[in-house]
Amino acid sequence: MESTHLLGSSKKRVKIHPHTVTAKYATHTPYSPQPGVHTHFPQPGDDGYDDAPSFEDFGSFLEETSDRKQLTESRRWPLTLFGSRDKDNKPQAAAGGDGNEGGAKAAKGSGRGVGEQLASFGEASVSASRLTWVGLLAAALAHGCLIVLTRLASERFSLGPLFLLLVRSIVQLLAVVVPLYKGENPFGPEGYRLRLLCYGITYSLSLCCAYSSLTFISPGNATTTWRLATTALSATLAFLLLEERLGLADGITIAAGLCGLGLVLLPTGDESNSDSPTDPVVFWRGAFGWSLSALAGLWMALALVGYRSLKERVGVGTALFTVSWTGCMLAPASLALLQEGWSWPMSAPAWCLVLGLVVCSVAAFLGMTHALTRLHPALVSASQSLEIPVAMLLHLAVMLLTPTAPEVVGNVMVILSVGWLVAMKLLPSRGGGRRQREEYEEILDSPIK
Repeated sequence: MESTHLLGSSKKRVKIHPHTVTAKYATHTPYSPQPGVHTHFPQPGDDGYDDAPSFEDFGSFLEETSDRKQLTESRRWPLTLFGSRDKDNKPQAAAGGDGNEGGAKAAKGSGRGVGEQLASFGEASVSASRLTWVGLLAAALAHGCLIVLTRLASERFSLGPLFLLLVRSIVQLLAVVVPLYKGENPFGPEGYRLRLLCYGITYSLSLCCAYSSLTFISPGNATTTWRLATTALSATLAFLLLEERLGLADGITIAAGLCGLGLVLLPTGDESNSDSPTDPVVFWRGAFGWSLSALAGLWMALALVGYRSLKERVGVGTALFTVSWTGCMLAPASLALLQEGWSWPMSAPAWCLVLGLVVCSVAAFLGMTHALTRLHPALVSASQSLEIPVAMLLHLAVMLLTPTAPEVVGNVMVILSVGWLVAMKLLPSRGGGRRQREEYEEILDSPIK
C-alpha cells in the first residue's frame, strides 16, 4: 500500500510492506501516483473512514497474510543441516503425494470444522498409508530372506559376503533406466548432487561394514546389532539434523522393540559359562566384528536421514542407482582391504541363489526408501526389525537351527512392537475433539507427514 504525505516543500512517498518500511523523498518534481495504484487513505469526514484499518489493527492484519505465515514457518527451522532448500517457500509441501495436498487444500476451505477437514484428509491419504506400511512389511520380509540367502551362499557355495554385495551392486546398475525414462538426471538434480553422493556413500559404507562383519561374528549377531544401532541412531540423528521428533507412543513402541533386539543378542549358556581361557586373537576378531556392525548402523542411520531430506527432489530409482554405483566402487575396496577371495558361482543352484538375493535386496530397498518419503526414519528402521523373527523362522525351516529361549522372547517382543506400531498408524482414532485437533495440526504443520 502506498500513501502521499505533504511535508514542507517536499513530498514523501511511503511504501509499507509486512517486512520492510521504506521512504523515498522527491524534492524536484511533484509525485504523481502510478496508474492502478491506490495512494489515498480515507481522511476524517470521507466515506469509509470508520472502516479504514488502523495501525493498532495492523498486527492482526499481518497474522492473516500469507507472507507472515511463511515468515513464521521459516523461523521454525533455524538449525537444520539437511533441510530442503524450498522448505521455507513451501511450508505445506506434501510429503506423501496427492493425498496430503488434498489435506492442505481442505485446510484452506472456509467454514468446515476440524473434524470434517481431518476426515477429508484421511479419506484421501488412508490408501497411500496402507500401501506404505504394506511395502514396509514386505521389505522386512525381503530383508529376512536376504539374511538366510547370504548365509546359505556362504556355507554351501563358498560365496563371500562382499562378493555377493558386489554382484548385487552391478546388477542394480540397471536402475539407471528409471531416471532416464522419466527424463531426469541419474546423478540427481543440480544443487543436490553432493548431498545425493553423500547419501550413496553412507548407504554403501553401511552395507560394506555389515557384510564385512559376517567374517568375524555370526550372521545373527551382526544383523541384530546393525538393526539395533540403526534404529536408535536414526531417531537421534533425525532430531539433531532435521528436528523431526517422535511421539510418545512411537518412542515407547520403538524402545520395546529395541529391548527385544537386546534379548536376542544375549549370549547362550555355553558362551557365558565357558571356563576355558579366551584366545586373544578370537577375542579381538569378535570385538572387531561387533564394532563393524555397530558402525554399519551409524552409516545406515545417516543414509536414512540423508534421503529423508532429499525425498522431494530425488526419486527412488535415482536413489537405487546412486547406491549401486557407489557400491561398485566401495565393495572392491573392501574386498582388497580384508583380502577376501573371489569365488564365482559354479552351478545353476548357486546362480539362482544369487539372483534371488538380488531380487530380495531390490524389493527391500524400494519398500524402505519409498516409506522414507512419508514416515520418520526411526519408524522405518523399527519396522525393519521384523527381519530378525523372519530370519529365525527361515533358519528353523531351512537350516534346522533351533533358537534359544532369549531369542524366542526377544523375537516375540519385536513382533508385538511392530504390530502395535502398524496398528496405531492404520486403525482409526477414537479420541475426542482434542485428539483430532492435535492430529490435524500435526498434518498441516509438522515436517513428519
